[in-house]
Order: sequence, then C-alpha cells, then structure tokens
Amino acid sequence: MSSYFKDKVVVVTGGTDGIGKALVDALLEKGAKVATCGRNHDKLYQLQSAYPSANLHTMVADVSSENDCRRFIELSIKNFGGIDILINNAGISMRALIKDVSAEVLRKVMDVNFFGAVYCTKYALSSIIERKGVIAAVSSIAGYRGLPGRSGYSASKFALQGWLEAIKTELMNDDVHVMWVCPGFTTSNIRNAALNKDGNSYGKSPMDEGKMMSAEECAQHILKAIQKRKRTLVLTFTGKRTVFMQKFFPKLADKLTYKFFFKDGKLVK
Repeated sequence: MSSYFKDKVVVVTGGTDGIGKALVDALLEKGAKVATCGRNHDKLYQLQSAYPSANLHTMVADVSSENDCRRFIELSIKNFGGIDILINNAGISMRALIKDVSAEVLRKVMDVNFFGAVYCTKYALSSIIERKGVIAAVSSIAGYRGLPGRSGYSASKFALQGWLEAIKTELMNDDVHVMWVCPGFTTSNIRNAALNKDGNSYGKSPMDEGKMMSAEECAQHILKAIQKRKRTLVLTFTGKRTVFMQKFFPKLADKLTYKFFFKDGKLVK
C-alpha cells in the first residue's frame, strides 16, 4: 500500500492526538507528504521533532476559525505545491443532557466538527479538483444514530455526512472522491476532551478505553478505504450492529441505546 501514498500530499486536521496522530504517523511511514494542524503548540512541536527529516508541515490552527483554516490550507499548498487528499479529522465531543447544556456548547461542537470540515474543504477544493483527489472525513456512529447526552455531537456528524453526500454527487464529474468513515468506539482523546454542560473539558473518559480498537488499527483501516475509494466505512462490530439496527429496527434501537447510556434514569456514559 505504500506505493499509493508515496509522494502524495495529504492534509490531516487534528493530527496531534488519537486517530489524527495515528494517521500522520502511518502516512509519513508510507512516504506521503503530510500537513497537519492542531491547537496545542507543544504537541505540534513534539510531532515535528519526532520527524526532523520527513516531509511534514505543521501549523497551530483552530478549525472552528475560517481564517485559521484558510491560512493552514494556503500554507500547505505553498509548502507542497498542491493537495491530493484531505482528511477532515479534527473533532470535539460533548456529554450533557439537553435540559442542562448551554446552546453555546452545541454551537462550539458544530463549529469544530461541521464548519471546520467545510472551511478546510472549501479552501482545498480547487487543488483537489485539479489533482482528482480525495476528500475524506472522520465521522461517527453518531452520524447514523443520535446518541443521548451527545445531542450536539450527533447533530454535527449528521450534518457532516449529509453535506459530504451532497458534495460527493456535485463532484462526480470532476473525478473527486468524497467519503466518510465511522470508527465506532476507538481509543482516542475525544472522550477526555469532551465538553460538559458549561463548555469545560471533562478530562476523563466514561468508558474502558483499553477494550476499544486502537487508533493505530483504525488509521490503517481508514487509509485502506481511501486507497480503495470506498463510499463509507463503518468500523467495529458494535458500530456495524448499531447502524443495522437503526436502519431496520429503529424503535428497538431507541430502547437498546437508552439501556446502554442510562442507569436508573441517569446518564452514565
């Protein structure tokens, strides 16, 4: 598979943690030219230091800022001459019931997860069309099935998938491939960084991260799907079962989802 990615320019948003970092590591190993961004300067510095001689471009950027996205994409193109593949990976989650959460938290999640992908895609689009490239996004099972306590996160992923499906159809005659991947429960920092009802990070995960698919394994699945130009990719047995149940037995899916996330009427996951 290394020959497919060798010398290709791949932009990965949110490349300092979890799936994003695993994608950056795997792509550099396969000989790709990689541009990535994140909000944490120290983590980006560590990443750059780990690959001193590699084709790696990093920039501090918050994808919820259109100006940051524009600068990041423009500098990536200036650095490498164009973009073959864009992986919209940067994301943030939240855990709070709708009766408790502030509207500002929902807006922040939408700004990062949905508009971050919109901004980066818009500014990279002409280069991707020119190279007949790939636009990919890391979505979630929450893009198929609304999850309690994650209403804003679910909304952002539903919006992301609907938008990608629309532009996929628009870009068919340009030979640009558009796809989204849904990792299911994968070890990453997203649950630790999830926002509470007031917009502050929890700093811990409510789930056993050790029982989940590793970010490294997830990244390999994503890269294989990009190479094969798959339409969508749903990972893990739980993820595939959830999508199946939601499609064919939505009423039962409601009950099972409630049972999974609530105990004695209280949100526990």
